[in-house]
Amino acid sequence: MSIESLFDLSGKTAIITGGGRGLGEQIAEGFAEAGANIVLCSRNEEACIAVANKLSKNGVNAIGLKCDITKKEEIQKVVEKTVDTFEQIDILVNNSGATWGAPAVDMPIEAWEKVMNVNVTGTFLMSQEVGKHMISQKKGKIINIASIAGLGGTDPRFMDTIGYNTSKGAVLTFTKDLAAKWGQFNINVNAIAPGFFPTKMSATIMEHGQDYFMERTPLKRFGTDQDLKGVALFLAAKASDFITGDVIIVDGGMHVL
Repeated sequence: MSIESLFDLSGKTAIITGGGRGLGEQIAEGFAEAGANIVLCSRNEEACIAVANKLSKNGVNAIGLKCDITKKEEIQKVVEKTVDTFEQIDILVNNSGATWGAPAVDMPIEAWEKVMNVNVTGTFLMSQEVGKHMISQKKGKIINIASIAGLGGTDPRFMDTIGYNTSKGAVLTFTKDLAAKWGQFNINVNAIAPGFFPTKMSATIMEHGQDYFMERTPLKRFGTDQDLKGVALFLAAKASDFITGDVIIVDGGMHVL
């Protein structure tokens, strides 16, 4: 098998949640360049449609759909539409996320629940529904977008986000356990833990703590709109067929200091 074929997604279909902007859009572009059919979904249907239209201009089969991943019925509609359109689901990227900044002692329970519902429950519900099809196909790739914030504690001066950090730690454990459960069905479940990328969600934190984060990043820069594409493609393609239950940290080396 040639090296090109190990990274070829021609004929594959990928669902990417939160695909209308940021990391989700970057991953979608990478998959599209590798030949995949793309389904983008989020609460912001217009943003997903805009990205899908952009990809379609380059000859890619892409659609944008509305989906609140905390609502099972909306997930079911996305899965049904994907199967009706492309007949199968080969790849799922659980990228949708939410955060909330507040000291642990002051965080409203409503904020905690919102973050947990999106980041943890939403990831579970999406994986569960897509997993039904992957199990019947006896193949599939699930990629969960976690965060380096899920690896341990963070300085409250710059990331006073205990709900977000806790939820991303849960995503990492969920990844490992689902990999153990679904390996028998030839389904690979892995995670990516990004560091700081210039997205809408991270913009304020990055601006406030730029010097602090740079001092703690060996590569001395933040992530770009190219730095996640290759890693995500690797985990989606045949090149990673013997890897499951793992996490790839993409943070410029911040976690080693």
